[in-house]
Amino acid sequence: MIVKSFFFSILLIVFASRCVASVTIDTRSIPNGVRGKSYFAVLRASDGCTPYSWKIVSGSLPAGVRKTTINNTTSLQLTGVPTTAASYSFTVSVTACGGHVSEKAYTVVIQPTPIHVVDLKWKASKSPHVIGYNVYRGPDGVNWRKVNSGGLVAWTYYTDSTVANDSTYFYAATAVDNKRKESKKTAAVKARIPCADPTCP
Repeated sequence: MIVKSFFFSILLIVFASRCVASVTIDTRSIPNGVRGKSYFAVLRASDGCTPYSWKIVSGSLPAGVRKTTINNTTSLQLTGVPTTAASYSFTVSVTACGGHVSEKAYTVVIQPTPIHVVDLKWKASKSPHVIGYNVYRGPDGVNWRKVNSGGLVAWTYYTDSTVANDSTYFYAATAVDNKRKESKKTAAVKARIPCADPTCP
């Protein structure tokens, strides 16, 4: 008797589709500015796939302000010194590598002179080697710019007179020792600047 064996091979083909989420601009608003004072804002995007491509698709940035991409293109940084007091409206677009696009409109008011000030105070460092402090300001508590451009702050207080109306800022401080080593930043504190214009909502 002849025994025949039959072997069945089952080939499983799995079709996998990868769905790439649409890119989103997460930053809802950015600070206003003051003519002749350093300006700093950051727009952040998420989802989709990197690298992102950023563009100003309509309107214009404040005169004197330029854009650069940071953090592996996931953020757009706006920096410079505004030269003309005016209201600027512009629309920003970000395109993910898969072709998905997100757009968001912003308005930035550059006022001619500062009106408000922010008074900051912090506890002194307990280290005997500290020779001064640095003060940092940012639009979101993540991205920072040093605001004491004239050297270290000798005391435990600082007045920022470059803030703009109707804007939100975050502040943090660091201690610097006699070897120029800088400590970690303090916990961020938030300052909301009111609007001094009677036409504000």
